[in-house]
Parts: sequence; C-alpha cells; structure tokens
Amino acid sequence: MEFAFDLLLCSCIFLLCFFGFLFFPRKTNRRLPPGPVGLPFLGSLLELGNKVNESLYSLSKIYGPLMTIRLGMKTVIVVSSAKVAEEVLHKHDRDFSGRSVGEAAKTLDHYKHSMAWLPAGPRWRELRRFCNTEVFSSKRLDALRGLREKKVEELLQHVQAASADGCAVDIGRCALVTALNIVSNTFFSKDVANLEHGVAAQELKDLVGGIMETAGRPNLADFFPPLRLVDPQGVRRAMTGFFQRMHELFDAMIEERLQAYAAASSVRTDDFLDVLLQLGGKPGSEYTMDVLKSLFMDMFVAGSDTTSSTIEWAMAELLHHPGKMAALRSELKKFIGDGRPVEEADIPQLAYLDAVVKETLRLHPPLPLLLPHESEDTVELCGYTIPGGTQTIVNAWAIGRDPQAWEDPVSFSPERFVGSEINYKGRDFKFIPFGAGRRICVGLPLAKRVVPFVVASLVHRFSWKLPDGMTPEQLDMDDMFGLILKKRVPLKVVPALNF
Repeated sequence: MEFAFDLLLCSCIFLLCFFGFLFFPRKTNRRLPPGPVGLPFLGSLLELGNKVNESLYSLSKIYGPLMTIRLGMKTVIVVSSAKVAEEVLHKHDRDFSGRSVGEAAKTLDHYKHSMAWLPAGPRWRELRRFCNTEVFSSKRLDALRGLREKKVEELLQHVQAASADGCAVDIGRCALVTALNIVSNTFFSKDVANLEHGVAAQELKDLVGGIMETAGRPNLADFFPPLRLVDPQGVRRAMTGFFQRMHELFDAMIEERLQAYAAASSVRTDDFLDVLLQLGGKPGSEYTMDVLKSLFMDMFVAGSDTTSSTIEWAMAELLHHPGKMAALRSELKKFIGDGRPVEEADIPQLAYLDAVVKETLRLHPPLPLLLPHESEDTVELCGYTIPGGTQTIVNAWAIGRDPQAWEDPVSFSPERFVGSEINYKGRDFKFIPFGAGRRICVGLPLAKRVVPFVVASLVHRFSWKLPDGMTPEQLDMDDMFGLILKKRVPLKVVPALNF
C-alpha cells in the first residue's frame, strides 16, 4: 500500500512539473492587477492556509482590494472591497456573469443542469424564472406560511422535551433538520428527517455536510488540470458517493409520486414536484429528470445548510453577548408578549431582530467567497485588463469586515443596522451575504423568512444556558472554512422554558 501511494505521489509530482513547465503563465502585455509573485509551479497555493478567506484578506491588505493571485496553473482575480465589488457585480455584471466550475461540481454532470453553475444563458434564465415565479414568489411563500410555522413548532416541541430532561440541544443539527423539512415539504409535501429519530437525520446531516465540506476544500485538480485524471485528493470519488446517495433519495420520492399518479390519476398535491413533473411531461421539455435532481440538489444542500449555519451563528453571537440577547428578548416581549408563540407575520415589525440577523450575516456570510464568477470576455476593470475566462473571487467575508466600510468591524453590534436602509438585495455592496446582480441567491426570499423566524422563536420561547458552567466569554466562536462558513465547535446549549 505504501509503495502504491509513493508511486502515485511521484507520478503526480512528475505530471505537475511537466505540465507546469508547458503551461506556466507567459508574460503578457495585458495589465493585470497587482499580486504576490508566488513560487514556480505552485504560485501562492502555500499561502492559502486552512482559512482561505482570511489568507486572501491578509494578502489584499498588501496588494489592494483588486488583486491577482496565481494558484498553480490558474490565474485568479480577488475582490476584497465594496467599491470593487460594485464594479464587478453591478457595472460589469454581464461581463462577470460566467461561472468557474470546479471538479466537485462536475460530479455526475451536475454543473450541466444546475442553476448555480450553468452559464447565464437561456436555460439558466428559464430555471431562474421558474424559481422566481413558482417557488420563491411572495404569493407562493405566503401560501406555505402555515407549513413553515408547523415545522418551527415541531422544533420548539423538540427543544421543550430537551428542556424537561435538562439536556443540551445541538442548535445546528436541529436547525438543519428543520430547514431540510421546510424545503422537502415545499417540493415533496413530506419530511425527509425527524428531530426525534437521530439515524435518518444524522445521515442527511452527514450527506449535506459532506457535500459542502468537500466542495469547499481546495482541490489540486482545480489548480493543475492534468491532475484531474488521478483525482489526487479523492474529491470526485467522495462527491460521487454523496451525490449518488442524494439521487437515490430523490428517485424514491419521484417514483412514489409517479406510482400515486398511476393508482389515481386525479391525485395531485399541487406542490412543486407536481408542477415539475407536469412540465417534464411536455414534448421537448427541458425539465428532464437530470434537471429536476440538480434543482433539488441545489435547494436541499445549499438552501438547508446556509440557513442552519446562519441560525447557529446568530444564536452563538447572542449567547456570546448577553446584552444583545436581552435586547432582543425585550423587543419580543414588547411586541409579542409571553402568552403566544411567534408567528411568521410578526417578523417584519421586529427591527432589532432584523438587525441581529443582518449583523450575523455581515460577520459570518454563509458563503465567505460567494460562488466563483468568471469573466466572459476581456474586461477593463479599475484600470486593469482582465482576460476572458479568468476566475473571479468576491471575498464577502473580507468586505463585511473592511474597516473602511464599517466602524469597529469585528465587533458584533446589531445596533449599526437599526434604522439603516441597508437590505439583502445586493444594492449596497458592503453588505452582500447573498451576492448581488443577476447571480444573487435565488433562495433569498425564503431565507429572509426562515432565519429570523427560527431565531425569534428560540429566543422567545426559551432561556438558554451554556453547559458545564461555561461563561459567555469562554464560548468558542472560531469558524471552519469551507464552501459554507461553519462553527468549528457545534453550539450545544441547555434550554429552559419561558412559558
């Protein structure tokens, strides 16, 4: 085994050096933004470290908010300020609307059907139109309000049971199961996980977490294309296993629905699976099974993991800052009182809650580097020339902590958003946790409803205590870099029922 590993390693190094020599970037007359020189063949790969967002931010302090960095055989442009982000995502939105697709997204040809990775062409626009009108329109979301309230009440009942037993609650896990069931009921009219039965919920948590962790891991095959043949870090192999298992779950639910049609042709649940299957049944339809499963994958994996992560970070920040928790509880008591649960319709009038969620997203954007853009053609940007096909990274994490844009940027201060007109629509480029422009997150309307609703419900119904005598100052607030920015140590806290 060791010999085989050494042989593979030597082969990879040989290929790396050979192709690195052949394709080493030549000097060009085009004027790229400044950046580190890097090492031969490797470029600046060794400077990335375990937290790529923070490493890029540190380099931007030296080379500027628009920086060129060479990662192996790939040249990347990094954006680290609101001003440059506006140039890329607004002024040159069309020019940078392409996607740089990594090996992980190519698993089972996912990138060929996924709205997240398709080029911004006719198929992509059709999928966006469908999601905007059929899935995330205000009318549709309003119609499903009762479903979301039911899922949140199930979460509260689960927490209440833990409270009666004096047990700690894993906030991230509970939030993920709730988010998964909200999405699955939206599409399939059924739950896919159970808060009380840990096996199924844990499998889905592991699947979703595995996909996002693997997709966010720096992959040598992305930086040295010849290594795609050997997949040295096993990214494609791991992703294939995850995707196949998720597809099995989708296939089972689709087959169950088709069998229900066959048994009683009049049976319709009028959920989005019904709509999609009807569209897919039309001659020449683009809504093939591959497209459906890619759409479900996008919604299940990205939508649930980003939502649960933000809820966990919000609760962690409130527990880390008891004064902010008290301020939010005071607002909830003033507008809702102690006699009834929070309803989704209450959320728009809770200004401090809105500020808490925005401040959480500023400090902990779900996708710290957004999804990578790519220049469609040669672009003149801020006095520099960006060649077509150049990967462009927008460091939303760095922009949210830029001292030129935010006063005391590393402190958790929801008050900075109270009375502010900054919203989630990506028009103020110092606050772009969901992206901006034509590639802004399509699931934003649902996230805006679910995250504050769950946070408000948990804070209103329960008082929370850190376990084992831990003080707020001792709470671990470190993060773990990946496609999703997660807490390094899961948040586990003990609830006490308020009413």
